[in-house]
Amino acid sequence: MIVISLVFLLILLGAALYLRYYPIKHIPCVPVEEMPDGLLLVDLRDYNESNGSIFGQALHIPVAYLKRHARDIPRKPLHIIAQDAIEKNVGIRLLRRYGYEVKSYSITACDCQERGRTSRWNITKRSKTA
Repeated sequence: MIVISLVFLLILLGAALYLRYYPIKHIPCVPVEEMPDGLLLVDLRDYNESNGSIFGQALHIPVAYLKRHARDIPRKPLHIIAQDAIEKNVGIRLLRRYGYEVKSYSITACDCQERGRTSRWNITKRSKTA
């Protein structure tokens, strides 16, 4: 009985870690300035993080309120603006669950050029002597 409970807890922990930290694949990182026309900007950052931001035309719904206000988002392809990778992962998974099509994302703390416009970090190693 204890072994079954322990296995169940490990499965729950693994699922929680996957949903939060495992990167979303096949969605490119695109700077907001280069975003294609026809996409709706959705800002998932907290209110205090996005105060005075340059994304005035964005629909602002923090990740914590996404379940409550998902019906307020028009049914258009989306471009997500997030503060970090965790916020992006959780937000995209929730929006997909509600049937939205997320085409691209931007992370404000990171330049998409550094990320190689993919969902994985650029892991090119540089020599300390070069």
